[in-house]
Amino acid sequence: MLTHGVNIKPTSSSDSSNPIRKKVESLVSQKLHTDQDFLKMVDYVAPMVNKIDIHVERRLMYELEERKIKANREYLKAFGLVNDRVQDFVAKVMQLNSICQDMTNKIQSNKAKTQDLLSRTAALQNEKRTLERKQIAIDNFLSRYSLKPEEETALKGSDADGTVNAKFFAALQRVKQIHHDSKQLLRSSGEHLAALEIMEEMANKLEEAYEVLYRSIQRECRLLNVEFLELKGVLVQSIASLQDREVLFKYALDEYTTARRNYVVRAYIDALTRGGAGGTPKPIEMLSHDPLRYISDMLAWIHQAMATERELLQALLKLCNSDVLKENSISIQSQISEALCRPFKVRVEQALTTETNCIVLYRLSCLFTFYLETMSSSLNSDSMLIQTFTELKELTLNLFFSGLHSLVQKLVGKIGTPDYDLLPVSAVHQVLILLKDVLESHDGGVAAVADKKENFERIFTAVLDPLNQAVQLSATQLHSPIDVAVFTLNCLSAINSAIMLYQFTDSRLEMIKAQIDANIDVLVSEQATFIITQTGLIKLYRKASAHQPSQGALSEIAGMEPSQISSTLLSFDTFLTNPNKYKSDQCVKISSARLRDTVRERTIETVVAAYRIIYNKVIDPSNKYSQLPIKTVEQVQELLKVWM
Repeated sequence: MLTHGVNIKPTSSSDSSNPIRKKVESLVSQKLHTDQDFLKMVDYVAPMVNKIDIHVERRLMYELEERKIKANREYLKAFGLVNDRVQDFVAKVMQLNSICQDMTNKIQSNKAKTQDLLSRTAALQNEKRTLERKQIAIDNFLSRYSLKPEEETALKGSDADGTVNAKFFAALQRVKQIHHDSKQLLRSSGEHLAALEIMEEMANKLEEAYEVLYRSIQRECRLLNVEFLELKGVLVQSIASLQDREVLFKYALDEYTTARRNYVVRAYIDALTRGGAGGTPKPIEMLSHDPLRYISDMLAWIHQAMATERELLQALLKLCNSDVLKENSISIQSQISEALCRPFKVRVEQALTTETNCIVLYRLSCLFTFYLETMSSSLNSDSMLIQTFTELKELTLNLFFSGLHSLVQKLVGKIGTPDYDLLPVSAVHQVLILLKDVLESHDGGVAAVADKKENFERIFTAVLDPLNQAVQLSATQLHSPIDVAVFTLNCLSAINSAIMLYQFTDSRLEMIKAQIDANIDVLVSEQATFIITQTGLIKLYRKASAHQPSQGALSEIAGMEPSQISSTLLSFDTFLTNPNKYKSDQCVKISSARLRDTVRERTIETVVAAYRIIYNKVIDPSNKYSQLPIKTVEQVQELLKVWM
C-alpha cells in the first residue's frame, strides 16, 4: 500500500529506454485536434471500433488488413481489365504495322518500277516552269511593246466623223512611250531586229495617228463659229499633241486661221448690217450719216474682235510649249485681221468723201492713231490692218490739213482795216476759236505724245502763220507806228492767251514773245520820245550825250546855258506833277493790263535814263553849273511812282 502511494521518480536511464513513454510524450506533444490527416484517419477508423478493450488494436489491425486485401483485389481486377485492353490494342498496332510494312514494300516496289516515269515527270515540270517563265516574259514584253486592241481602235478616230476623244490621246501617248522604250531597248540590248521592227511599227502608227489628228482638227476648226466662245478641250489637246510634227502643226494653225478669218469677216458684216441678237446693238450702218460715230464704232468693233481672237488663240495654245504662243500669236492675229481690211477701208473712204468738217477729220485721224498704238503690240508692223489704219490716218490728216488751210484762208481773208479801238477784228477771233476747237478735239481723241506734238506743230504752222501774216498786212493800213504796235500787240496777246494752255507750244510762245517785245520796244520808244520832246529834254539829252570833256565845259556850249537848262527843267517839273497829261491815247487801247504796265514801266525807265545823263552832266563841276537847282534821279523816280 505504502509502495503504491509513494511517488517514485524514474531515473534518467529508465526514461530514455522506455519507448511507450516516448510515444505517449510524442502523442501528448502533438496537436492532434488540428491535424487534418489525423482527423480524417480517426473518422475512417472510428466506425470499425465497436468496443474498446485490450484487443481493440488487434481487431483494428485485422480489419485494416482485410480492407487492404479487398482493395488490392479490386485493383488487381481493374488492372486485369486494363491489361486485356492494352493487349488488344497491341495486337491491333501490330496488325497495322504489318499492313504499313506491306504498303511500304509495295510503294518501294512501285517506285522502282516508275523511276523512269518520275524522272520524265520532273523533267516535264522543269520544262513547264521554264515555259511559264518565258510566257510571263513574252506577256510582259508584249504588254510593254505592243498596243491593245482597244488602243488600236482608238487611234483610228471615230468611224462616224473621224474626230478623236480622250482615248485617242491615251493611245497616242502609249505609242510614243513604246517608240521611246524600243529606242532604249536597241541601245541597251542586242535585240536589234526586234527593237527595229517595233520602232518601225510604232513610227508608222504615229504617222497614221497624226494624220487622223490633223483631219480631226480640220473638222473642229470648221465648226468654230459664234457659239464657240470657249474652245473644246479636245481641240486644245489636239493642237498641243500635233506640235511634235512641225509641218502638220503649221497646217493646223493655218486651218484655224482660215476658219477664224471667215468667221470674223462674217461677224463684221453682220454687225454692220444686222446688228446684235434681238436688234441690240443696232446695225453700225445706221450711223453712216455721222462719220465720226460710224468710223469710231467700226474701230471699236474691230478692236474688240481682235481682243477676242487673242484670248481664243491663247486658250488654243495654252497646252503647247511656252514659246509656241510667242512665235505664232502675232502672225496669226495679223492674218485673221486681214479679212477686215477691205470692207472697213471701203466704208471709211465712202464716209470721208462726204465729210467737210475739218475738226471731225482731225478727230478721226486721232482715233486712227490711238488704235494704231493700241493694236500694234498684237499685230505685225507690216500687217495689212496696220497698213490700212496708217493709210486712213494719213488720208484723214491730209483731208484735215487741206480743209483747215482752206478755212483759215477764208477767215483771214476777212481781216480788213483795224477798228478805232485797235482790238483784234472778229475774223482773228474766229481763227483762234477754230484753233482752240481743233486742239481740244485732239485732247478728246487720245493719241500718242510724239504724234500729238508733230500734229500740233503742223496745226500751228497751218493756222498761226497765215494769221500772223494777215495781222501784219492789216496793221500796214494804219498810219501811226503806235497804232500799228498797239493793234499788233492786241492780236499777239489774243493768240498767246489762246495757245498758252496747250502742250507743245513752247517754241511758238517764244516766237510770239519776241514779236510782243519788239512791239513793246516801239511803243516805249515812241512814248518816251514824245515825253522828252514835249518837256524839252530832248535837246538837252542829245547834247549831254554827245558832250566830251575835251570840248570844255558843257555850260559854254550853245543851247546848254544854265538859263536854258533851268527853263527846260521847269517844264520837266510840270510833267512830273501831272504825268498822265503826257500819256499816249493809243497805249490805253492795249487790251492786256500786264502789257500796259510793262509799256508804262519801261517808258518811265527810258525817261529816267535820259534824265540821269543830263543830271550827271549838270552836277559835274567841270561843266560849271554851280548853284543850279535840279532834282536828283531818286526824286524823279519817286515822283513818277504815282504814274506807275
